[in-house]
Amino acid sequence: MMTIQLNTDKNLTIHQEYEEKIQSQLNEGLSRFSDIITRLEVHLSDENGSKDGLEDKRCLLEARISGKEPLAVSNLGNTYDLAITGALSKLKSALEKVAGKMKSH
Repeated sequence: MMTIQLNTDKNLTIHQEYEEKIQSQLNEGLSRFSDIITRLEVHLSDENGSKDGLEDKRCLLEARISGKEPLAVSNLGNTYDLAITGALSKLKSALEKVAGKMKSH
C-alpha cells in the first residue's frame, strides 16, 4: 500500500472522516499503479483564502515513483472534491504513460 501524505494550507482544516474519504478515493483510483508509486503527496489549498470564488479550490498531487522523477499534476475546482477528482484523472493519464514506458523497457 502506498503512503499518502495530506497537506493543507492555513485556510483549511480537514476532519478525520474527510481525510479517510480522500485516502480511500486515491487508493482506489490509483490501485493499479500501487506497485510503482512509493508515496503520494496531496496538497489542498484555497487560492482565494477566505474570499468566495469559482474554481478556487486547488489540489496538487505529487506521485513519487520508484526509480523515476516525481510526477505532479494540479487541478482547480469549485469544491475540494471536484479538484481532487480532476487531479486524480490527470495523474492517472500521466501514470499510464510512465507505466507503459516502464513495461516496454
